[in-house]
Amino acid sequence: MNAAAPASPPRPIAGIIQTMRASDPDGEVEQRPLELRLIRRLFAFTKPYAAKRNWLFFVVILRAIQVPAMAGALAALISGPIAHKDGHGLAIGLAVYAGIALFTIFTMHFRQRLALEMGEAVVHDLRNAIFEHLQRLPMSYFHRTRLGRIISRVTSDADAVRQGVQDVLFISIVQCGQMIGAAALMIWYDWKLFLAMMVMVPILWHVNRYFRARLSKANRDVQESFSRVTATLAESVNGIRVTQGFVRQDINGGLFRDLMRDHARYNMGVSQISAVFLPLLEFNSQLFTAVLLVLGGYRAFGGDLDPATLLTFYLLSGYFFNPIPTLGNLYNQALTSMAGAERVFHLLDTVPEWQDAPDAKPLPPIAGRVEFKDVTFAYDPGKPVLHGISFTAEPGQTIALVGHTGSGKSSIINLVSKFYLPSAGELLIDGHEIRSVTSGSLRRQMGIVLQNNFLFRGSVSDNIRVGRPAATDAEIVDAARALDCLDLLEALPSGLSTVVGEKGSGISLGQRQVICFTRAMLADPRIIILDEATSSIDALTELRLQIALAKLLRGRTSFVVAHRLSTIRHADQVLVLDHGRIIERGRHVELLPRGGVYANLYRQFVRAGSEE
Repeated sequence: MNAAAPASPPRPIAGIIQTMRASDPDGEVEQRPLELRLIRRLFAFTKPYAAKRNWLFFVVILRAIQVPAMAGALAALISGPIAHKDGHGLAIGLAVYAGIALFTIFTMHFRQRLALEMGEAVVHDLRNAIFEHLQRLPMSYFHRTRLGRIISRVTSDADAVRQGVQDVLFISIVQCGQMIGAAALMIWYDWKLFLAMMVMVPILWHVNRYFRARLSKANRDVQESFSRVTATLAESVNGIRVTQGFVRQDINGGLFRDLMRDHARYNMGVSQISAVFLPLLEFNSQLFTAVLLVLGGYRAFGGDLDPATLLTFYLLSGYFFNPIPTLGNLYNQALTSMAGAERVFHLLDTVPEWQDAPDAKPLPPIAGRVEFKDVTFAYDPGKPVLHGISFTAEPGQTIALVGHTGSGKSSIINLVSKFYLPSAGELLIDGHEIRSVTSGSLRRQMGIVLQNNFLFRGSVSDNIRVGRPAATDAEIVDAARALDCLDLLEALPSGLSTVVGEKGSGISLGQRQVICFTRAMLADPRIIILDEATSSIDALTELRLQIALAKLLRGRTSFVVAHRLSTIRHADQVLVLDHGRIIERGRHVELLPRGGVYANLYRQFVRAGSEE
């Protein structure tokens, strides 16, 4: 009997990659070789460090001059004291050459140091700019963009930009300066021989033109494939419970190996192109040298060129041609840097689907009246998820949103929070149309408690202060005491100073809910948004949380995606949603006797054991 075949991904890697690309348009950024607009924009990040940048350019120019100066000093030694057997002149020449060499070491040190500092400063500002921009992007961007893709922009793409800033630009200046200086000296020694050598330059230009386009695309593919690797890694870590719960380790491992093979294949593609490109550059250098020796030797035999000048010219040709392979490598690095810069700036240029209107004004203190007037809403144009929603929540009322998954409950919450704007209709807060007020002023009067009870890394007190950063420890204690939950927080290993791990590790589910309730209570909002947790906790903690929730909602307008019968029963209005429409509304005692959709949902709640 044959052994069972090892588990393999249910879809081929090409299909998965195609799906990743289709679901993340940010990955499909067209990038052309060394665009001037990108270089200018990247250079703008050096403006805050103008003094350091100018010193760096000064040192780089010195360094660019020093190399041909050393070549000139060496050429002068050969054609002068050595050719004429002048010992005194040779000693002076060697001293000059040694002085230039020592000064070169000094400038190399400062060039490297200043370039590293400049690269780090630019990447520091670039990453801060990315992070600040991400904080202001709407929810829709994060819904459609994979986490790994975002991480790649801040990490690998920013590092690629660093290489461009600290290495490519300034080393290229040094290498080009070396070539220009060597060319000037060769022209001064024998311009005819130099022009004869330059006839072959078009060969080098055509080789470079052919390979640069291929390298540009290959480097872009490498970075895209690496983004897919990081996205899958982040997804795997975030979903590790699902992976282990459904025994998907082998399948996920196979997918990751396929993605790594895909990434390695693109890397090998770059290596293969470079393995042809760079030797061709070297071959051209050697070919030029051969032409020099043939033509120079012929002229030396005819007495038109003395051997010392030919030897000097040969040494100078090395200074001229040796930078060419280096510039080829730098060109590869430049393509990688530009690909990274293109992606980073594509993210920074991402314009939210909507922003606060230019004439939007801060929302004054509110009582908490919320009114939907014939609101229609669509995440994607032409595909509405809410249809003609109309209702009013008076100050202090609790609105329970009930319905099956996908009925529109979360969409209503997203609109009240101004994470999205209505596609049609009006949404009024205390009579102010939501489009006419600034998002920050609205959310500062609103508390949001989400189902996943998200906690940041830091202490418990730091997490509670999210809504009011300036709150004192005494105010935190008062907020917890007002919810009658202070003892639950003090029972933590270090009380309010207990350090919360990543994703709230080390804190029980009930304690997380208490922290989030206290956070909302401390902010003292007029409107509460609550997506009740569905996870089961022990009966005693559940009872304590219900009491705390009742105290939190008292006197505040609240919208609750309800999963607990107690919340539904005590709501001032129950809105029953189905496919984006309100199909029933009223209080629990009014809806239950009708025997409609709400009554059926209620019976399902009871059968599922939701009753306290």
